[in-house]
Formats: sequence, C-alpha cells, structure tokens
Amino acid sequence: MKLPAEARIYEVGPRDGLQNEARQVPTGDKIRFIDALVASGIRDIEITSFVSPKWIPQLADSAEVARGVQRVAGVRMSALVPNRRGLDTALAAGMKEIAVFMSSSETHNKKNVNKTIADTLAAFEEVVPHARAAGVAVRAYLSTCFGCPYEGDVDPERVVALTGQLRDLGVYQVSISDTIGVANPQQVEDVLGLLLAKHPASSMAVHFHDTQGTALANCVVALNLGITTIDASAGGLGGCPYAPGAAGNLATEDVVAMLHAMGVKTGIDLDKLTEASRTAASFVGHELPSKYLKAHIGKQARARRRAELGR
Repeated sequence: MKLPAEARIYEVGPRDGLQNEARQVPTGDKIRFIDALVASGIRDIEITSFVSPKWIPQLADSAEVARGVQRVAGVRMSALVPNRRGLDTALAAGMKEIAVFMSSSETHNKKNVNKTIADTLAAFEEVVPHARAAGVAVRAYLSTCFGCPYEGDVDPERVVALTGQLRDLGVYQVSISDTIGVANPQQVEDVLGLLLAKHPASSMAVHFHDTQGTALANCVVALNLGITTIDASAGGLGGCPYAPGAAGNLATEDVVAMLHAMGVKTGIDLDKLTEASRTAASFVGHELPSKYLKAHIGKQARARRRAELGR
C-alpha cells in the first residue's frame, strides 16, 4: 500500500452528529464538546449548521454556538449553510469557513433541500462567490455518491460532473460522501479513480457512513489513492435525517486508532479524543457506537476492578 505520512481528520460530530439526535442538546454542552475536541488536537471541526430550525431544530442555536466557542490559532471551524440567508447569518456570527451541500441523486436532493440539483447549483452561485469575496473558505459535500436510498445506484459519471461544477464555483474541497453506507472498497476505488483522473487528490475528501461495517476499509482505499482528508464523527455520532436506514458516521476514534497503528500521523491524542466522545455520550443520553471507545471504556473498567481487588 502507498499510505501517506499524515492524514487530516475533518471532525463533523458537532454538526452532522448532533443534527440526528432526538434529544435537544443545550448550547453549553455543545460548546464543551467542541472545546474537548480542540483539546484532543483536532484542527478541522464543523461546529454547526445555519439551516432553518424548521428543518434541523437540533441546531437552532447555531449563532450562539458560533459566538460561544473559543477560537484557537490553527483550528479551522466551519458551518453548513444552505443559501444566501444562511451565509449572511454565518458571516454575522463570525464564521471564517462554510460548507455547502447537495446530492448526486435528484430524489435525495429534493428530500434533503427541497430543490432540484440544477436549482441547488444556481443557489450556490448566490453563496460561494459572496463567501469567497468576504474572505471565507468554502467546502462542499456531495452526498449519495455511492448509492441513493430512493434511486439505488448512482452513475459515477454524474459524481464526476457535479464535482467539477462545484470546483468551478470556487469550493476548495469536495467531500465525496457515502450517505447511506453502501459503498465497498472496489466501488470506492472505481469512483475515486474516475475523480482523480480529472481532479487533484487535495481537492477531495471522503465521508463514509458505517452502515455495513465497511467504512474503515473504504478509508484505506482512499488513502492508498492519495486522498488524505477523512470526515469522521466523534463516537460515531450521527446520520442523515433524510436517508432512511443510514447508520452513524465513521467514528473518529476508530479511524484515528487505525491510522496511528499503520504509522499515519494525525496530530490527535486518542485518550483526549475518547474523553471528548464520552462527554458527548453524557449529554445525548445513550451509548455511542465507536468500537475503540467501547474498548477504551472496557479497559478502564477492568483496570478499576483490578485496583479494587488489590486493595
């Protein structure tokens, strides 16, 4: 394998993770979670979304979160925005990076943003140039790149074409997303191979859900192809509200543990990262799916039992 010396983790738990939680998380807990992620060494964090509370009520406090987090030199904090109104609100809250989002399949795009793909791209023309003129970096998510919950298979050539259109608009990176977690390593190699024939690896990230347990294997394929930015969510929080059956995101601890074991540096302290995830678990009110987190908690419990027996 041709693994890179370093990989960049783009943490999406505070946004993509919490948006799918049934419990309304207090603003102070969200800020505490983000601060803990920063303390772990993560340097790219999507902290919230400036989408209408009507659609994502769990993130209705986006402006409060954006103003309340501690800004640390070298840490990039971003927020999702759907349109010009969302951009204006994000700018007023002090955001220096935003992300736009769309789907590769028409049906999912309409379910997710209530627009056709063509209308979504037109709306981006009111967002991306204005953001860049304001000195704000713009990233993009391209969902359902490996399969759609409504349409099934997605033509890889459509993924390539839409990636090109997003880059032409001025986004610095497109996150190629497996929204429902159906991708397999061979499919990932095929789709990313087509993309890399036309776009540099630095202009792409990967975003895998772990519905079928293939997210880590898919990451290895992407890394081997030269893509070094991986989206992940602390504890495995999250899933798309408009993708029925989609499991949570790839857990940040799981991918970081794997990368470190393979000699790929991330700059992240695993122990501090697991503590950040335990913080999230305490306020969402349920166990998180991260395998590394479960093993870490179990190891600590066994150590406590041994210490108690030795007294």
